[in-house]
Amino acid sequence: MATGKRGSRRYGTGAGKSVASAMRRKKRGTLRSGKGGKGGQVKSRKQAVAIGLSEARKKGAKVPKKKAA
Repeated sequence: MATGKRGSRRYGTGAGKSVASAMRRKKRGTLRSGKGGKGGQVKSRKQAVAIGLSEARKKGAKVPKKKAA
């Protein structure tokens, strides 16, 4: 994991597990976008990672804040 000047982890282990779970669901074809998974099927790795991090945030895992678009 990337560490800063003080050596603290940017992402917690719970965040990594959420992303890994999302990647597995993408591979199986069960990962869907949108609120409540009612959107289309996820095709890109980037989108799968974003969904995994979003789920980790909801669970309260250590994940940096989203960058403003």
